[in-house]
Amino acid sequence: MSSDATPSGDEKPSPSDALSAELRKAAARSSLSALGNTESLDAKALIAAMGGVRGILEAILPGLIFLIAYTITRQLVFAIVAAGIVGVLFTIVRLIQRQTLMQAVTGLIAIGVSAALAALTGNAEDFYLPGFWTNGIYLVALAASIFARWPLVGVIVGLITGDGNRWRNDRALRRTYAGLTWMWVAMFAVRLAVQLPLYYTDSFVALGTFKLVLGIPLYAPLLVVTWLTVTALRKRRAAAEQHPRT
Repeated sequence: MSSDATPSGDEKPSPSDALSAELRKAAARSSLSALGNTESLDAKALIAAMGGVRGILEAILPGLIFLIAYTITRQLVFAIVAAGIVGVLFTIVRLIQRQTLMQAVTGLIAIGVSAALAALTGNAEDFYLPGFWTNGIYLVALAASIFARWPLVGVIVGLITGDGNRWRNDRALRRTYAGLTWMWVAMFAVRLAVQLPLYYTDSFVALGTFKLVLGIPLYAPLLVVTWLTVTALRKRRAAAEQHPRT
């Protein structure tokens, strides 16, 4: 007879186990995880980590088309339809090629929400409202993780490397991961600090332009800095463990 302590095959995972599993899945989908699978950092690896050329185009083109279409025509419905068509085309292409739909569908939903807000208010600047909420949520979550002494960069690195929470026992590691997390907080803060005044002053062209400029062009360098720092730190610790000082 088996022990009562042995879980049966039908036993459901505990909430903490389920949360850990979801966190591991989320970390595995992160750009940092994608870079972690590369032996050296180059343009090709960086582009692949951000979803490839198609993923980057899916992130940039709908907003760019909306900006250009509305700037030229001043017809909100036309600009919304043009941006929506681009998002639908990306999704159709992925369906035809039987590729993962997550990024395309997520982008399509985001376009739909943005378009709905702009259409309901008749204000083209409201197309960018969801982006403010997204940046704000990330900013608060990252800052909260630092104050809770669980900086998210450290959590993600621990999950994707299999180190778990051991980094929390090292003060130097905690400080480094907290510093990197603060850099990501700063990125989201800069986006909001620049874009919100433009939104409230109805500066549509400037808002749309800075939305693009502060997107991937700001995200990619920060991702590289994070990856290089984490990689160098892990190599240094591995060397120290192999050749401890006597």
